[in-house]
Amino acid sequence: MSVTVPIKTIELTPGSHITIPNLSWQDFEQILIDLGEKRSSRVTYFQGTLEIMSPLALHERPHRIIAYILTTILDIQRRNWEDFRSTTLKRPQIAGIEPDTCFYIQNADRMKGCTNLDLKQYPPPDLAIEADVTSKTTLNAYEAMGVPELWIYRNQQLKIYLLSDRGYTESSISPTFPNLPIIEIIPQQVQKAIDEGTSKMLRELRTDTRIV
Repeated sequence: MSVTVPIKTIELTPGSHITIPNLSWQDFEQILIDLGEKRSSRVTYFQGTLEIMSPLALHERPHRIIAYILTTILDIQRRNWEDFRSTTLKRPQIAGIEPDTCFYIQNADRMKGCTNLDLKQYPPPDLAIEADVTSKTTLNAYEAMGVPELWIYRNQQLKIYLLSDRGYTESSISPTFPNLPIIEIIPQQVQKAIDEGTSKMLRELRTDTRIV
């Protein structure tokens, strides 16, 4: 006998997640509707498997700090950017994912006027940022989207993954910031923000000789 439980009645404690197999794309679309937009949980879908995660505050804060660092560096370098945060990315019938945050940088100008992100019309984000990812489903979903650069921050370390024909491979260099030691800068500045305050860290970052 099977038991059907309304998705909105499932309560996850912060830091926990559930995996639901054998779901169709239509099931996934309906679950997004049922969950609604005003929620803290994140969802990932890849080829029939759905993961729903309820992040800890310790998960949420680092990726927002990283986003502030990223936009500060881009502003210093006088480069355009667009932040689409946790917008749901969809590759119909195959994958769907809600990044912790995602950016258009190389393609920022193409996103002017975009209020409904349709990957049939627009390119995938140039860069996605995740905190504490351990799920292969997540990497598979990003690969299906064609996101060229993925940053994963975990245990006070940043790892950079670049997409190729062979899937994601780890890199010590970010092609978005080829002249900066990003894997050193990000953990240093995230910890500094936590210890001393984000606004103070960002003000001092603007005078960092590695950037200016």
